[in-house]
Amino acid sequence: MIVSCLLLLVALVCSSRALNFRGADISSLIVVEDQGVQFTDNGQVRPFEDILRTHGLNTARVRVWTAGQYDLSYGLEMAKRIKGAGLTLIVDLHYSDTWADPGHQAIPAAWPTNLSGLNTEIYTYTQSIVQSFAAQGTPIDILQVGNEINNGLLWPVGEISVNGIDPVSQLLHSAVQGAKSAGSPHIQVHLANGWDWSGLDSFFSGVFIPGALSASDIDIVGVSFYPFYDAGATLAALQSSLANLAGTLRKPIVVAETDWPVECPGVNLTEPSIPVSVAGQETWTGDIRDVLQGLPDGLGQGIRESGLFRALVCVEREWS
Repeated sequence: MIVSCLLLLVALVCSSRALNFRGADISSLIVVEDQGVQFTDNGQVRPFEDILRTHGLNTARVRVWTAGQYDLSYGLEMAKRIKGAGLTLIVDLHYSDTWADPGHQAIPAAWPTNLSGLNTEIYTYTQSIVQSFAAQGTPIDILQVGNEINNGLLWPVGEISVNGIDPVSQLLHSAVQGAKSAGSPHIQVHLANGWDWSGLDSFFSGVFIPGALSASDIDIVGVSFYPFYDAGATLAALQSSLANLAGTLRKPIVVAETDWPVECPGVNLTEPSIPVSVAGQETWTGDIRDVLQGLPDGLGQGIRESGLFRALVCVEREWS
């Protein structure tokens, strides 16, 4: 199977060109290639990461699970290709044997199940991840410690609704210290629902605790922004929420996950004036760019398409 990606890439790049980070999560690239998929640019088959670079993207993210399909060895192989194409490498640690998101943050099967043990485990695991990428000559540029951790990570120990936010602060601090002991990647914390200021405020107003996570541990804040999960996920709400976040944290902000579909039957999108099409994708990313560029002091830094292999339809997960 041969897939042409030029239109979608043009939509994303043209709409986000002025931002520092113009990227995509391409974690499933090897998975789809193993299914016989090839990618073309102007009719010529080329490595997908090279197509990204040619058309102006400069960043790629790869997820890493503690086991399963997207394990460390898979991430290392992806890193060779990402770095080989001259792209900034973001590694997204899910701290789980499978998907981590607002509804799933399961402790890995081989990990301890108490807070003390998990603090030690997440420190040594994060340290080893950073060391492994550096050892093969592909050092991590940005390390994402957890994926959409609005209600914490490593449940139920680090589940905010069960045990409060103190365990989360400890666990994130341990992860950051493990990373810093092995190198100097920029640290990103990533929450879902970037349009929901009350949710962001609840997390960040409580997570910085003396002796645990501090604001200085974080370099970048990433948020997800999808137009089909909640009626409140409008561009106006995103603008208001991120303006508040920038004013509160004074940290660089990226929209770490987003997409706009070209097919979405039976689903109400939050911006009905935007067409469900490739042209609509360009409008959507352009509107997000405008929100980010409107943040004070240049704190709006970038957009990452959450998966170019699934942006055609309105579904959450790609090639699982």
